[in-house]
Order: sequence, then C-alpha cells, then structure tokens
Amino acid sequence: MRLVIALGGNALLRRGEAMTADNQRDNVRVACQQIAKVAPGVELVIAHGNGPQVGLLALQGNAYDAANPYPLDVLGAETEGMIGYMIEQELGNLLPFEVPFATILTQVEVDGADPAFKHPSKPIGPVYSKEEAQRLAAEKGWSIAADGDKFRRVVASPRPQRIFEIRPIKWLLEKGSVVICAGGGGIPTMYDGQQLRGVEAVIDKDLCSALLAEQLAADLLVIATDVDAVYMDWGKPTQHSIAAAHPDALAKLGFAAGSMGPKVQAACEFARNTGNTAVIGSLENIEAIVQGHCGTRISLDCNCIVYR
Repeated sequence: MRLVIALGGNALLRRGEAMTADNQRDNVRVACQQIAKVAPGVELVIAHGNGPQVGLLALQGNAYDAANPYPLDVLGAETEGMIGYMIEQELGNLLPFEVPFATILTQVEVDGADPAFKHPSKPIGPVYSKEEAQRLAAEKGWSIAADGDKFRRVVASPRPQRIFEIRPIKWLLEKGSVVICAGGGGIPTMYDGQQLRGVEAVIDKDLCSALLAEQLAADLLVIATDVDAVYMDWGKPTQHSIAAAHPDALAKLGFAAGSMGPKVQAACEFARNTGNTAVIGSLENIEAIVQGHCGTRISLDCNCIVYR
C-alpha cells in the first residue's frame, strides 16, 4: 500500500506550548511513534505543516534586520529542512536500521493569475501595532489585517498546480525509502518568463498533500489533525461526528475556511480524482485510521453521510 500522511501543526507544536526545539522534538517523537506502527510493508510519504516555524523564523529575522525580512519561499525551505531532520531522526530511531529516509525540498508551482493574489488572506510573521503595520505596508507594499488588537501581514494562498520534485519522490519510494516532502504546502514558485522564482505566498498544506497523493497514485491519504473526526455543529451541544461520507455530500455541508474547511476540500478532491479513500482524524489514532476503524472516511464507495 502507498500511504500519504499529512501531519497538522499539532504534530509539531501543541496549542499554548513555547516554540522551543525540545518541545517540537517531543511532539515529533509522539507523531513518529504513531507512524511507526503503520510503516512496515507500506510505501510511506509524510507531509507536514510549518506555520509556527515560519513565524518563528520571521521573528528571528525581524530581530536581526526588520527592514529586510527574508522572503517567504526561503523561510519555507528552511523549515522543510528543520522539520524533515527531526522526523527522519525520530522515526529512524523506531524503524529498522536498514530503512532509508529522505527529506526533499519541494518546489510547488502556483499560477500568477490565481484569484488568491488579489485577496491575500493568510496571516504570517509577527504581530504589529496598527501604526507600525501601516508603516510597513506603505514601505513594502504589504497587505495587513487585524489579528485581535494587533495587526499582521497577510499573503495570498494560491492553489498548488505542479510539484516539481514528484519524479525523485517516486524514485525514492520505489527504492523503499520513507520520504518527507511538501512541508508547509511546499515552497511556492512560479515562472517569470523562462526563470523559476519564489513567490511571497503560502500554499495550503492539505491541498498540496492531496495533489501529492494524487500524483503518487496513493492508496490512502490520511490528514492527521487534533480532532478525531469531522464534526457537524462543532462546539455546540448538538455536535456529532461523521464516520463516512461521499465527497459530494460532504462538500455541501460547509466548514470553516480557517480550520476544517481546507482539510475537507483536500480529502474530497483526492477521493473524487482517484477513486481512493481519504481519512481525516487525530494523530493519536493513525494506526486505527489505517485499519479502517477511526476518523472520517471520504470515498466514492459511500453514497451518503454516515454519522456516529
């Protein structure tokens, strides 16, 4: 079986935790303990989030030279290396010594005509006072948006179009390697004439993971997050979880754009485009998810919505 696991941000940093290297490594270790249970006999690809890590690097760069921040594509590349290193080491300590690992810096093409560039919505980097945010917006051409009583820079979140490193990822899988790739949705790039260049944008991790799984002809896509399933009426006394759903039926329900929405969209697209199954569930249940016992399963085999 070829399996793609997309780790949410909770795999690297729990809510409210300080973003120390030790905390991140502890959380990666927990994720890897779950992944190790399903790795034997499986062609395994791991994608991951990087939002907090990009934010940390942006703060560090801001402390060094606030007037000349590092571009987002470079920060994304840095986080892919850092997080991939931790996953390789922690999972490698659990799997047999002979299992090879590879972390791939993953460039992902986006379309310069994507409507998202006209409506930046993804907050990144540190928070600013209103006055400082307005000054930076004027100086650098940034878009800014309120974040509580502070302000943050917002950038476009265009759809992923092409994964440039898909061929070496396939080659590594065929040789039995565990591959870590497409971290943070990949490094956003586009062509400027004949030249490929980085873009100040953030690609949604789950949509990129779905594209990755589709292009790899994965048998199963697991989107691991901090809840055990997709819920209707989340946070209300009437909340109830969804056990299984047809992608068309699930897509009609509507979910928050800032939380479950992209995960549902990604899972539905993978199921429609491949005919295979995507599952949304908690990191702690990865073994049970792969065995078919947990999470919300989205597939063409289910002709309706099944609630628990």
